[in-house]
Amino acid sequence: MNLSEEEFSKEKKHLDLTLKLLREQISTLAQDLYDNEEKQLEFKKFVWDTRAELDPTEMKTILSNNEQEIDNLEMKAKYYRKLYKIQNSPYFAKIVFETKDDGKKDIYIGLTYLTKDQDNIIYDWRAPISSIFYDYESGKASYEAPGGVIEGYLHNKRQFTIEDAKIKRVFDSKLNVQDELLQEVLANKTDEYMKNIVNTIQTEQNAIIRNVKDKNLIVQGIAGSGKTSVALHRIAFLLYKIKNLTSDKVLIFAPNKVFSEYISNVLPELGEENTKETTFSDFLETYITEYKSIESFTSFIERYYKYEEQFIDLIKFKQSNEIIPIIEKYIKNYVNKAEFTEEIFNHELYMEKEKLNYYLKERYSSIPLFERIDEISNKIAEMEFRGNKSKARQVRKWLRERINISLDMKEIYKSLFKSKEFISAYGKELPESYINRLDEKNISFEDACLFVYMKSLLMFLGNDYSIEQTIIDEAQDYNILQYILLKKILKKSKFTILGDINQTINPYYQYKSLEDLKTVFNDGGNYIELTKTYRSSPEIIEHANKILGLNLVSAIRRDTKIPVEFREEDNLKEQLIKDINSLVEDNKSIAIITKNDVEANKIYNLLHKDLEDLTLISNNSKTFSRKLVVLPSYMAKGLEFDATIIYTNKDNKYTYEERYLYYVSCTRSQHHLIIYNNN
Repeated sequence: MNLSEEEFSKEKKHLDLTLKLLREQISTLAQDLYDNEEKQLEFKKFVWDTRAELDPTEMKTILSNNEQEIDNLEMKAKYYRKLYKIQNSPYFAKIVFETKDDGKKDIYIGLTYLTKDQDNIIYDWRAPISSIFYDYESGKASYEAPGGVIEGYLHNKRQFTIEDAKIKRVFDSKLNVQDELLQEVLANKTDEYMKNIVNTIQTEQNAIIRNVKDKNLIVQGIAGSGKTSVALHRIAFLLYKIKNLTSDKVLIFAPNKVFSEYISNVLPELGEENTKETTFSDFLETYITEYKSIESFTSFIERYYKYEEQFIDLIKFKQSNEIIPIIEKYIKNYVNKAEFTEEIFNHELYMEKEKLNYYLKERYSSIPLFERIDEISNKIAEMEFRGNKSKARQVRKWLRERINISLDMKEIYKSLFKSKEFISAYGKELPESYINRLDEKNISFEDACLFVYMKSLLMFLGNDYSIEQTIIDEAQDYNILQYILLKKILKKSKFTILGDINQTINPYYQYKSLEDLKTVFNDGGNYIELTKTYRSSPEIIEHANKILGLNLVSAIRRDTKIPVEFREEDNLKEQLIKDINSLVEDNKSIAIITKNDVEANKIYNLLHKDLEDLTLISNNSKTFSRKLVVLPSYMAKGLEFDATIIYTNKDNKYTYEERYLYYVSCTRSQHHLIIYNNN
């Protein structure tokens, strides 16, 4: 605490006044919400009692007015929840900012706003003026207000730690990477869920969070640079900034359900509702009805790291950019050879073959093949059966019987791998036994993406206009075709894409730079890099750098003086229990990260009877406790722990080809890293 007693006394008085006003506002809102609830009950009774007396116009007007009241009520309830959440810690920062028009003003910044008589007592951290706290040190400063740029002078920045309605810490500071509060936060041990970072957002992070100029953002951020936190705070900012944007219009793509659970607390902490979430596999399920289930991405890469995959070169080819034009050429040729082989001639309809093919090849040639058949069916039904829908379905059946190609999606997809287009590019024919796998009830991850893309060339999948903002985390594990599909389906959406090419766990696909994605998002996209890591200690970062030969990583944590430790497996159970018992003394969260799920199961079975807190994370896990966990490396994406033990069997050490997976495992740790069987 670097304030004088007089200054501290002033701050204490200001806090007491703020708390008084805050609690008065909470009380007023609570009473208002209660009164409105009573009013709504009376209104429902009134509508029921007078339903027979009111004409439809009167009823519509009354209901419309009530809908507006309900909307206002919901806004009040949301604000009430925000105020209630901050009632014991109303703000975390203060700036003293001077402008020509308003003079010198104290600006207190919190998770939400508080006003009295149209004066701001607390400013929301997302308010335009609050950006000064994140972007400037003392001196000239400016911010972009709705009416234009406001320029002035920043006299001081002050940071607070307020708990239980009392100031625990307060100090004046400059915003830089050695900021005292930031170091305090970094030194803290991690809890179960990810926390908000509003009081320690750094300038380069703030630039991404508040960016509304670029339609799409592509963010390359090193391990521990706060990519996921930035993404979530960006969502909160956009919900505040963009009129009519609501949480149900935002979609997050997460690597797995465990990760979704881990981040589930951040938006509610920021006073916003959680958004829609999905994995890419679950997203594809919407567009695949031909198969019972789709393999998850985790299972897909698990096959590789368990050495169970025999067709590695083929999967690499399926994942490559090269296969995209092959599919497009194959479908173009497939559609071009389509024609009706005979007329429709029965007791209900006569339609000559030439006219049918005119419709197919010329009249409706600009739309996908499957849609053409539907359009032709509707056209004939309109001409011959007065638009009767059941007749249109009958005509569609007749057309499908008379076309010379298969319209079965499974058959069309299987035929791709027998086509001259594919064989010529791949260089050899595939075994019939492999192709016949596509007749099974389940489809592999690598086939699912190709299948949906092919389907999109043959029929209209439907555009999702409800999603306006899409967030993609772990972007480096998505290939170009996946982005093409997302952009094609989510027509109205803007994209925020975050990843790290050094953390790829997809062994079949690698970017030289995420800037390559600008070829897909070429209608307004910006590429930004985050080059500072806030997660791991310098000792851990130094070791992680050696794995990939990096030297650009900037570690922000102060030295912990805890070296990375190496172990050779001897008496494994005894060694692990000793390490865990030692780590438990100083750490809230500990992970044992193995290369694959076989090793994870082995370690769990070895230890769980002796360590009752130990939990196992697998591909099917949806929730988890970070207190003490064992998990395979590819399930650790995006997670962080106070201490980490890296384990692989003696005969299953990380290879050069698996170095990215090893890098991901090592960079999960914040304070303490122990490595078994890998030098």
